This record gives sequence, C-alpha cells and structure tokens, in this order.
Amino acid sequence: MINTKIINQKENDMNIPNFLSLLRIILVPVFVIFLIQDSYIKALIVFTIAGLTDALDGTLARLLNEQTKLGAFLDPLADKLLLSTGFISLSIFGLIPGWLTVIVISRDFIILLGIVILSMMSITYEINPIFVSKITTALQIGTVFLTLFLKSFNYSIVSHDLIIILSWLTASFTVISGLWYIFKGINFVNRTA
Repeated sequence: MINTKIINQKENDMNIPNFLSLLRIILVPVFVIFLIQDSYIKALIVFTIAGLTDALDGTLARLLNEQTKLGAFLDPLADKLLLSTGFISLSIFGLIPGWLTVIVISRDFIILLGIVILSMMSITYEINPIFVSKITTALQIGTVFLTLFLKSFNYSIVSHDLIIILSWLTASFTVISGLWYIFKGINFVNRTA
C-alpha cells in the first residue's frame, strides 16, 4: 500500500508544468551553443522560448492545481541555470560588464549558502519572493534579452550606453534584494537562537 502511494506521487510529479521546467533546463546548452557560434538571433529565440516556458509553467501549475515538490525544486533551478548561464556567457563575450555578472552570481550564491546554513541548523523557513526580488528577476531577464536583441540586429550606436544604464539598474536591484534576503536569513537564525 505504501509503495503504491509513493509510485502515484512520482507519477503525479511529472506533469506539464514540470516538463516545461525540464525543457528550460534542456534549452540552456542549446542557448550556449548558439552564442558560441555567434548565432545571436537563434540564441535570442531560444532564450525567448525558455522565458515563455517559465511564464507558462507557473501559470499552468496554478490553473491546473499541479504544484508539486518536484516543480518547486525544478522551476527555480531552471531559472537560475538559464540566467546564470546567460550572464556568464554574455560577459565572457564582452557583451555585458563582467562586474554585473559577479554581482548576479554572488547574490544567488549567498542566497543558496543561506539556505544551506538554515537547513544545517534545522531551522524551518519559507522563502516568499518580495516585490524587489520580482523586479530584480525581470531586470536580469531584460538585460540578457535586450543585450541579445541589440547584438542580433546590430544596434551598436545606442546599445552600449543602453546596456550600461540597464546594467547599473539591474545591479542596484540585485544588491538590494540580496541584502533583503541576508537580513531575512539573519532574522530566521535570531528567532531560533
């Protein structure tokens, strides 16, 4: 009887929203291959498709009431993998400032480290994205998208200044949201101490 419940739970975990998250993970190496080949339009298309799967999987999970533990793990993993890969690749190719990539990756690393520390201390926590965090994610996606778009269609006259302005804006919100998560993590620890 117990085994049947476990099997049914596993079967229920692989649904359309989770499949879309897996598809987003699979698209990451395709995205990088197109960047390596200087096929920026194809990379832009793949990034856009991946972004659409991100919007679609969350919406479908809520509408179809198919939110699962697997989905709660896969969705943010797919998001971070796509964005981190985008920032690292674009900075390696000199299309966005390297310092921005360091800030974006550092924030994610600090958040992950905080989660590991809270888990090791057996502290129960719940992470709910705040408004600043949602703006940060939108700006990060927008930075990668706009950089690819401008590179794809050779808008070099305006593109450098626009990328720099967007980079500073993205960096500012990334730092603010990172500090908020650090503050929140410290509060979790202090409440249990």
